[in-house]
Amino acid sequence: MKRYNFCYIAFFILIFVLQSCATKPPENPDNICLIFQEKRSWYKAAIRSEKRWKIPPYVLISFVHQESSFKSDARPEREKILGVIPWFRPSTAVGYSQALTKTWDDYKDETGNTRANRKNFSDSADFIGWYASKGYYQGFEKTDARSLYLAYHEGYGGFEKKSYRKKQWLIKVADRVQARSTKYQKQYWGCAKELKKKKFIFF
Repeated sequence: MKRYNFCYIAFFILIFVLQSCATKPPENPDNICLIFQEKRSWYKAAIRSEKRWKIPPYVLISFVHQESSFKSDARPEREKILGVIPWFRPSTAVGYSQALTKTWDDYKDETGNTRANRKNFSDSADFIGWYASKGYYQGFEKTDARSLYLAYHEGYGGFEKKSYRKKQWLIKVADRVQARSTKYQKQYWGCAKELKKKKFIFF
């Protein structure tokens, strides 16, 4: 009996540790400076994505805020039959970036990041930068979060065909993403130097 009790205790300790290690959304999601101060590894991931793909951190974080509310395991809610019985999810989107399985596979093939995980913030940040960079070659401005988000949602082909014009709800969402990016940008200008020189022991 003692052996079984020990196993139960060890199991619950393991669950507790795993939950403690799980990445939680930031405490202050509306302030990019506080986000990066709390999540130092996120700051480093955003800077790496900026250096590689030229996407500004404030645009990247505005995407993550909109797509997943900073939840690593975010998924679209299941559709319901008769409003009660859970059914299939409307898409294969998963993780911080809410990348679809097919697009994520394209990203892994093109970048060689074959072990990338959509629930990993660093991989998601790199994915968003990768996808946004395709717009720069088509004339998109790096700070034009609105257009970049519309293309992120509709695909660059869909954006070119202006498919979003039939989706007023999506246009409103893109406007919110732009407003949040602009807000983050002003905040970031005030703390970028401090973030760059600050060194944290724990992150």
